[in-house]
Amino acid sequence: MPQAVSIEEYAVPDRESGPYAVTTGPDNALWFTMVRAGRIGRMTTTGEVTSYPLEPATGAPTVIVAGPDGALWFTEYQRHRIGRITTTGEVRSFDVLTADAGPYGLAAGPDGAVWFTEINADRIGRITTTGEVTEFPLPMTGAFPSAIAAGADGGMWFTMNQAHAIGRIETTDGTISFYPLPTADAAPVGIAASATDGSLWFVEIGAGQVGRISPGGTIEEFPLPDRQARPHAVTVDAVGDAWFTEWAGNRIGRITPAGQVDRHPLPTAGSEPHGITVGPDGAIWTALEIGVIARLPPA
Repeated sequence: MPQAVSIEEYAVPDRESGPYAVTTGPDNALWFTMVRAGRIGRMTTTGEVTSYPLEPATGAPTVIVAGPDGALWFTEYQRHRIGRITTTGEVRSFDVLTADAGPYGLAAGPDGAVWFTEINADRIGRITTTGEVTEFPLPMTGAFPSAIAAGADGGMWFTMNQAHAIGRIETTDGTISFYPLPTADAAPVGIAASATDGSLWFVEIGAGQVGRISPGGTIEEFPLPDRQARPHAVTVDAVGDAWFTEWAGNRIGRITPAGQVDRHPLPTAGSEPHGITVGPDGAIWTALEIGVIARLPPA
C-alpha cells in the first residue's frame, strides 16, 4: 500500500522551466536540469535556488551528474552536445561526433572520463575532462540506449529502451555485451549501481517493473503493485535500497534487496516526477516537471 510521509516541495523560480534530472554536487548542493528553459539549476538543502542560463536556451539539458573533475556534466539532447558547469557557474560545451545523435544519459566512469548514451544514433560515447570525444557504435539499430551507470566491475552498464535489454561496455577496449530482459516490451530507462553488492537496479517503464542485474548478467524482475505506474528513474542509497520515480503513478517508490516495495504519493497531482537522487542530507530528492524539486526525508 502507498505510505503516507511528509514530502516537502520547493518550487523553482520559473515553474514552466521543466526540472528533469537532479544530482548531488561536490559542493553538497542539488544540481538539476531545466529542460524547457535551457538552464542549469542549483538548490541548497534549505531550498535556495540559483540558475545558470545556457547558450542557446534551446539545447534541452537533460541528465546531469557529478563528474570526476569536481564539476557537473550534463547532456543537451536537442543541441547534440555535452556540457560542463563548475560549482561557480562557468559553462563549457562540447559537440559529439555524430550529427543529430541525441545524447541523453551520462555517468562518470572508473577511467576518469564521462560516458554517455546517444539515443538517436545507437552509440555509446566517452568524453575526457578536456573534451576529447570517442564514440562506440552498437551492433544493432533502433536500440535507443538511454541511461548509463558505472558498475563495480569496471564496466559501464546502460539500458536499451527499444531493444528491451541491458548493455555493458568495457571501458578498456569498448567491448559491448547485451542481456535481453525476460519481459517483452519492458522498455528499460533508468539504471543505477548498488555499492552494497555490485548489482545494478533498473526500471522498466513499459512493463511497470523494477529489475536487478548482477555483474555476471543474472536478471531478476519485480512487478510493481501498479503496473501502469511507468517507473522512469532510479537511484540506490547507502544500504542498498533502490528508490525510483513513478511518472504516471505520481509517486516515489522504494524496493529493498529482498524485493519489498513501498510507495510514497507526491503531494501535488500530476507532478510528472523524473530524476531522483540521494541528497547530501540523506534524503531522497526528485525533480518534478511541474517546476518543483521534492524532498522525501530520510528514514
